[in-house]
Amino acid sequence: MSARNWSPDSWRSKPIKQVPDYPDPAALAAAEEKLAKYPPLVFAGEARNLTAALANVAEGRAFLLQGGDCAESFAEFSANNIRDTFRVLLQMAVVLTFGAALPVVKVGRLAGQFAKPRSAPTEKRGDVELPSYRGDIINSMEFTPEGRQPDPSRLLQAYSQAAATLNLLRAFASGGYADLHRVHGWNLGFVAKSPEAERWQDVASRITECLEFMKACGITPDQTPELRTVDFYTSHEALLLGYEQALTRIDSTSGEWVDTSAHMLWIGDRTRQPDGAHVEFLRGVLNPVGVKCGPTTDPDELLRVIDILNPQNKPGRLTLIARMGHDKVHKHLPALVRRVAQEGRKVVWSCDPMHGNTLTSTSGFKTRPFDRILSEVRQFFEVHLAEGTHASGIHLELTGQDVTECMGGAQAIGDDDLSSRYHTHCDPRLNASQALELAFLIAEMLKLERSNRGGLRHAAQA
Repeated sequence: MSARNWSPDSWRSKPIKQVPDYPDPAALAAAEEKLAKYPPLVFAGEARNLTAALANVAEGRAFLLQGGDCAESFAEFSANNIRDTFRVLLQMAVVLTFGAALPVVKVGRLAGQFAKPRSAPTEKRGDVELPSYRGDIINSMEFTPEGRQPDPSRLLQAYSQAAATLNLLRAFASGGYADLHRVHGWNLGFVAKSPEAERWQDVASRITECLEFMKACGITPDQTPELRTVDFYTSHEALLLGYEQALTRIDSTSGEWVDTSAHMLWIGDRTRQPDGAHVEFLRGVLNPVGVKCGPTTDPDELLRVIDILNPQNKPGRLTLIARMGHDKVHKHLPALVRRVAQEGRKVVWSCDPMHGNTLTSTSGFKTRPFDRILSEVRQFFEVHLAEGTHASGIHLELTGQDVTECMGGAQAIGDDDLSSRYHTHCDPRLNASQALELAFLIAEMLKLERSNRGGLRHAAQA
């Protein structure tokens, strides 16, 4: 991939949205200069491997599972939280792979998801108005003039936390924790008491039986490393472009630019302007890229963005992440899917059922009803089946912690339950039980989709 008239800083000449107002530009420049000397967090070969895996997703030969925290925080950074989120994603991937007989590409919203776009630049409490909280990489949740002032030193702290998170994730993925023989041990204590525990234990037992059969046939982890390791990638929204530029390096094997802050980067629904800074920056790096598509997305504009970001129409390069809201899917998504397919653009279509389904409960908490999340996922599959395209991914905000932030699900979390364990720094997340419940439902949808497609193929051949 080559980008004409592009350099890591060419975005600075473009219109930009969602940018914090740093009071000391010199301090910001010094922090970015220091960051540019730090080692890369990921490598070009890993990003290429993810692109190749996503090419299979685009063709319907695999499924994309992308999930993690809404916004990583400095205060809640711990090995246990990283482990538990990784474990939930492993469980979901196993359910999807075993239930739908599809390989699952696993991508975490981890090791870099620090910056968040905001609907308003300021927040008002009583008579006091201060800058909005934009994520720990920029400022603090603390509602004080000092806390809400953008601080360049936070870029360096975010890098350090991302590096430590990646180190632990790589150890989990390749050091034996992800071994399928440990599948019974992946359960979280509070999930064991949930309605999904029995279904999970049934899947785990059936996998164990399969592994015993394979062992009897001479197929063991020693000969088949895929049984004891997993490929796990990281991603975040490329919102704070100074941070991204500082971590963008030349790949010595190809001469191409790679953003070494994560394997995959995405552009948010608020920053996907074709002539904007965020599209400009990501068009020049070799990493696979995502674009959030909300209900205001215009098909013609989306095609412009697709062609800017993926001019060679390379499968796996681009993922379109639909985030419509449960009441807008059938109104807005079909036109986008149909137009992209008609123009022959090769993309991964993924569903983000979280961001369009946020509301404020009667008790005053921001929440997301599980039935609305599920409704959007079901409609996403319905649209793709009707259009003859692949519903090939899911993008979730979730945590391995025992939180009560999203209402509903088999746990029947109600409005009165939200206050008991509401810990999010930004948006409400699915807990492990809800995430696992959703994985079982998606596996059923994937099986149904494959069955229906098979029927359509037989009918066409007849």
